[in-house]
Amino acid sequence: MRKVVCGISFLFLVSSAVGKERPNILFILADDLGYGDLGCYGATDLSTPNLDRIAAEGVRFTDAYSNGAVCSPTRIAFLTGRYQQRYGMDNALYYQEMGRGLPGGGETLASRLRDVGYRTGLSGKWHVGYDPERQPGEQGFDHFFGLLGGNHHYFEHMDRIGVPDLWLNAEPVKRDGYTTDLISEDSVAFIERNRERPFFLFLSHAAPHFPWQGPEDEGKDIRPRHKSWQMGDRETYIAMVESMDKGIGQVLDCLDRLKLAENTLVVFTSDNGGHTYSRNEPLRGSKSSLWEGGIRVPCVARWPGMIRAGEISSQVIVTMDWTATFAALGGARALRETDEGINLLPTLQGEREAIDRILFWRKKPGPRRKSVIPARAVRQGKWKWYESEDEGAFLFDLSSDRSEQQNRIEEFPGIAEDLENRHHAWIRGIEAEKKSE
Repeated sequence: MRKVVCGISFLFLVSSAVGKERPNILFILADDLGYGDLGCYGATDLSTPNLDRIAAEGVRFTDAYSNGAVCSPTRIAFLTGRYQQRYGMDNALYYQEMGRGLPGGGETLASRLRDVGYRTGLSGKWHVGYDPERQPGEQGFDHFFGLLGGNHHYFEHMDRIGVPDLWLNAEPVKRDGYTTDLISEDSVAFIERNRERPFFLFLSHAAPHFPWQGPEDEGKDIRPRHKSWQMGDRETYIAMVESMDKGIGQVLDCLDRLKLAENTLVVFTSDNGGHTYSRNEPLRGSKSSLWEGGIRVPCVARWPGMIRAGEISSQVIVTMDWTATFAALGGARALRETDEGINLLPTLQGEREAIDRILFWRKKPGPRRKSVIPARAVRQGKWKWYESEDEGAFLFDLSSDRSEQQNRIEEFPGIAEDLENRHHAWIRGIEAEKKSE
């Protein structure tokens, strides 16, 4: 990536920004979107002109990762800036599950930004706590519209076990319409209301997560506690992705109309790899796995005048890096000294060459997820070590084998052993921290 602006002038901009001059932050998160399900990532059977526009006007990351292979863990990491395992969140919350998720009354990215004058909003999916003290209004968000759980009927707005799940702040509401459209409309309204002050909007789409219902599928027979909840096809999935893209286009148009685009950093990514009808090519595996297809995700970012258009970055990044980035951009303090993401502003600005990273993943059975097969993974530089109880251990050189087809563990046993030991040390550190709290 090439240098765009002087680092000194940029840091002065961030540190001295006050009032409406402070940059707005729009973080858009898709749910279960495949790595190859955007036009700018090679998809040919669907159309995503608005997301492709973000890439064309900014940067596209080739090696972006989600913190987890399923929904809740990644979202916990984003909101806290730390590995989700520190909060006991290796797995997604179950429907209406109480007693687990974000720490009650805890600090989040939203609370940090609100403390320095940002208006904070969440439009869409939450899925990091049902308990009142874990809900958005108690976690730093001034505004919330959407669903608390992991998925719901896109027209009737009830979850998979039949519980109504559509909220405005802390109150249940009834709205007519397709969930993706309602989320997009709420996002536009939030921006319009807060045009005169800095805002942080977490636009958290439920799409294209099941139940698979496109905008024209209101009459489709989808019932709670029934196999129809997960029945679909690629055609329906495409309709869901294209509807999401259309809504994102409306949000981008709103920024243009209000002349806010040049003062707004827009980031789009997914909470994990794609599910049944997605396209993860050329990656191996899918959602719920620690193969690349389960954790490597599309990611594009745009900030006109601050990010050079048409850039492609091979910097290895992970979801919680955006937490550190947004906090730095907004002039907010770090949650604590042990925040674990890195500030990507120098990367976005072209002022820093790609740096080496070491990233960790772990999944294991949870209270309601007994069937989950434990697995672990580490990426450092070009190497990835992966092990699961049912498949064994693997070592891949991702620089030449991102499809994970050639197990190099017998050729480089020392590298594999080192990465495994680093994973053990990471877990020991987490367990030690839990005991001290």
